Amino acid sequence: MNSRTLGLRVAGTIFGIVALVHLWRLVARFEVVFAGWPVPLWANVLGVLLTGALCVWLWRLSGRSDS
Repeated sequence: MNSRTLGLRVAGTIFGIVALVHLWRLVARFEVVFAGWPVPLWANVLGVLLTGALCVWLWRLSGRSDS
C-alpha cells in the first residue's frame, strides 16, 4: 500500500466516523448548543449526507488502480 492509498483510507475512515457521530445524534436526539444557540437536528442530516458521501468517495478512490 502506497502513501496515497493510505492517506485516502485514513481520511475516508475519519469522515465515516464523523458521519456515524452525526447519525448517533439523530437517533439519540440529544441537544447540542453552540455559542448559546441550539443546533437543529436537520444540520445533522446534512452532516450525515456530506460526510458519508465523502467517506464512500475517498474509499472508492483508494481502491482505484491508476495504470
